Amino acid sequence: MNWSESISRAIEYIENNLTNDITTQDIANYSYISSFYFQKAFSIICGYSVSEYIRNRRLSLAAIELLNTNNKIIDIALKYGYDSPDSFTKAFTRFHGLTPTAVRKGGKIKEFAPLKINLILKGGYTMEYKIKEKESFKIVGLKDSFKYETAYQDIPKIWKKFFMKSAFNKINAKYAVNIDTNMGCDVFDYMIGDDYNSEVKIPKDFEVIEIPKFTWAVFSCIGPASTKMQEINDRIFKEWLPNSNDYEITAGYNIEMYSNPKDYKKGIDDEKYYCEVWIPIKKK
Repeated sequence: MNWSESISRAIEYIENNLTNDITTQDIANYSYISSFYFQKAFSIICGYSVSEYIRNRRLSLAAIELLNTNNKIIDIALKYGYDSPDSFTKAFTRFHGLTPTAVRKGGKIKEFAPLKINLILKGGYTMEYKIKEKESFKIVGLKDSFKYETAYQDIPKIWKKFFMKSAFNKINAKYAVNIDTNMGCDVFDYMIGDDYNSEVKIPKDFEVIEIPKFTWAVFSCIGPASTKMQEINDRIFKEWLPNSNDYEITAGYNIEMYSNPKDYKKGIDDEKYYCEVWIPIKKK
């Protein structure tokens, strides 16, 4: 099953289970993708996190049911996963701009239609990458855990914390590493750090991790790190993975490597800044 078929299968599963308990692991299992990369791919390809998509679809269907049936609001709330009328009303009002009662009286609703995935699989695109065998290596840095659902909002906080601490030590931001060794959790670890050097004292709150030996697909990126890194990640999941007949992702790691970590802040806007994205792979 190719990448686009797996994502389409995931959406099919969600649509068929909107009134049931749904876990990301269940969706990933049904789609034959690890939870780690499924959640990353889904948000890149679809523009929503998995939980956002499920929540919006449920609230959309709940509004239609309010308009077309006489079912009690509490019963509709329970049907679409809300434990109380209050929690349902708050979520419903944020999404539709009206309370359930107002909608039932004839208010306008916001429809959120099911996604249809239509990735165009074609050759002729240009994406520079190399296959690299790398022995295990150690990274020292600042690490924290994040929920997939709120990662984009929360990760900038660890960068701010890292730079505050790194100003007083010799640890640079050479790597940013996503880690989910189980490839099936709702939480993953994220670390910012440098190559481990036994001669350099490990700062307080910093730790050392070992990245296992892998074969990596290494994607080059030249341009402002603030935009180009996201662009290359998008292209990996929208172009490279759907088109690759040779490789698939093999482990729950995703590494961003910055070529001159001492000048990382400058590289955010530097048109000539060089960085890389590493994805662990294996032959299909």
